Amino acid sequence: MTEIDTSVPHSARIWNYWLGGKDNYPVDEAAGDAYTAVFPGIVTIARSSRAFLGRTIRYLVEEAGVRQFLDVGTGLPTVDNTHEVAQRSAPESKIVYVDNDPLVLAHARALLTSTPEGVTAYEDLSLYDPERILQAAAKTLDLTRPTALIMSGILGHVADYDQARELVSRLLAGLPSGSYLSLNEGSRGTDPDYEHAQDSYNETGAVPYFLRPIEQITGYFEGLELVEPGIVSVPLWRPDTDATPTPIGQHGGVGRKP
Repeated sequence: MTEIDTSVPHSARIWNYWLGGKDNYPVDEAAGDAYTAVFPGIVTIARSSRAFLGRTIRYLVEEAGVRQFLDVGTGLPTVDNTHEVAQRSAPESKIVYVDNDPLVLAHARALLTSTPEGVTAYEDLSLYDPERILQAAAKTLDLTRPTALIMSGILGHVADYDQARELVSRLLAGLPSGSYLSLNEGSRGTDPDYEHAQDSYNETGAVPYFLRPIEQITGYFEGLELVEPGIVSVPLWRPDTDATPTPIGQHGGVGRKP
């Protein structure tokens, strides 16, 4: 088993800390607190991203009829993970999680379990190898049937935008008509404090994450049919409340492959 270095902050553990999880260490809490000192809104962004994920999965299961999910860039398990939301509505749902972080995979295999009717599988693969991801997913999922590709806050780790778009395209190319993409990412051009905090974080030596303009996030959905309301700040995507949510620097949406 890969030894966990508790002396260096880890982005997945920091995100877990902001989400209120317990899979983090003092060094992660310190890094997370340093970030929130500059931009307290990051906690809202983390939790709003997770809530968006849940709402999109419920839409995909209950309205679009999807029963297969490919979640690339899983992150550390917290609450309402992809399989939990999907299998709550449709216990027969099948989910494949993909990550290549030993820490994430160790926690995922220990904490994420399936319903008896469904399947939850884990693949130790890199985002940068889409064809291997699809090949591995096909061991669990029937990729001739509509499948939802879940990409939640992973593409900001890809420094080159054109490469990030290509990775999405290659993954979608292996999925049939009627499949969906649920994607949300940190957005630039919405809050200078957020951008300053993220740029400072990227200079610490931790794995960087690049905020992108909203039009670039929209570009990931090229060729897809956008589900209403399109690409929006994540609290505005089919909110559960009648009150109008406050927009934040995290944008995303759901698109259907024709």
